Amino acid sequence: MTKLLKSLWARFLFQDKGILPTKRLLFVYVILTAALAIATVGGLSWWYVLTINIVVFLVSLADLFFSPKKSQLKFNRIVPEEMERGLSYAVTIKVDNSSAYTVSYRFIDSLPQSFVRPFPVRGTIAKDSLVKIDYDTTAADRGKYEVNKLYFRYRSLFGLWEKQTTVELPQTVKVIPDLTETRQYLENAQKFLLYEGLKIRKQLSGVGEFAKIRSYVVGDDPRKINWRQTAKLREVMTNEYEPEHGKFITILIDCGRMMGAELKKGNRLEKAMEAAMTVAAAALQKGDYVSVIAFSKEIKVFVPAAKGMAHLQTILQAIYHVQVDAAESNYAAVFQYLEMVQKKRSLLLLFSDVRTFLYEESALVYLKRLRSRHLFFLIGVEDQTLVKHSKAPPTDIQAAMVKSIAQQQLLFKKREKNKWERQGLQMIEAPEEKLAVTAVSHYIEMMNQNLL
Repeated sequence: MTKLLKSLWARFLFQDKGILPTKRLLFVYVILTAALAIATVGGLSWWYVLTINIVVFLVSLADLFFSPKKSQLKFNRIVPEEMERGLSYAVTIKVDNSSAYTVSYRFIDSLPQSFVRPFPVRGTIAKDSLVKIDYDTTAADRGKYEVNKLYFRYRSLFGLWEKQTTVELPQTVKVIPDLTETRQYLENAQKFLLYEGLKIRKQLSGVGEFAKIRSYVVGDDPRKINWRQTAKLREVMTNEYEPEHGKFITILIDCGRMMGAELKKGNRLEKAMEAAMTVAAAALQKGDYVSVIAFSKEIKVFVPAAKGMAHLQTILQAIYHVQVDAAESNYAAVFQYLEMVQKKRSLLLLFSDVRTFLYEESALVYLKRLRSRHLFFLIGVEDQTLVKHSKAPPTDIQAAMVKSIAQQQLLFKKREKNKWERQGLQMIEAPEEKLAVTAVSHYIEMMNQNLL
């Protein structure tokens, strides 16, 4: 294909600069051709037919003088620098028309294919005016994307010709995990957990750091009454305690092959990332130190332990682009790496596929060593398909076989989990919509029981 043909093809695909005839002009030529065809039957010379076509074409070109020059149109794009996966965001295109002509337009923005693309966007711009054109888009996949070109077409006064221009507007967009659950927790932790039917567990009586003295209410432990303040104020006062701050939390995110299994919304890794961010926010809000390790067959990301809510942004920027690998996860390697980088006692919170982890006998050797220093907890997404088949009625022989196999798999998983838990290694599965709530709830429970 020659360079000219490539240019014409790109222009046809809305990807180049140039001038194109509109449907209105083509319609005029269809009517004209039909009329001339009838006239030739009556004896009209083909010379006149050719002359008339050329004249009409030249007259139509005059319409181009009644449209803005490309230099009279200025463009600007306003797009969020960060977009959360699965949430809708507005993108604004500013167009400054400094010409004396009103134009009808349509444009296509160069969003990545994984974004929702509501194009072409159509409208009208009055003469000598600045307009803001909004459209909504949603990003389906995390990562860093480049949004460069804007392909803009606008019609002349009579709509016979359409000019197309390609504008360079280079910008970068980061698509981060959905932080809806994280925000809900930070706004109201108790309400966030109660929404899913879970409560923040009460800690052991009188255990933890002293927080404050407050008025006694029905249900408080009488053993925590502060008799000195009670006698001084002549009102029953009680001591309030809170879990000790400054604990170390290490969040491990599995990025291996099995974490790519698709769920209702996204895959297992997406839900694990969202739950991990929620747990990190809960721990940082309570004054704990949080570190994060993302791994598959090797270590992909390591964020050293730090505290303070500002560290949440550090974690987010370090892991937002992490994707599922085609390789199997190397648990032994990550636990060996953990022994080197995490010397202080911490809660190891692993987001992974429970079934895959149960087959890793080599990981048990390292975990037995880690258990003497750290507290281990594994959480994964429940296999809803397996649970559904195990509860399905055996309506025929095939359904009965599927049901029996599903139940056998669940029994195997339960037996293996019991073997690991006898070694002091806890693990649990939760439905995908409750993964974050379950993870935060168990973190709070462990902190309140002062297991660290």
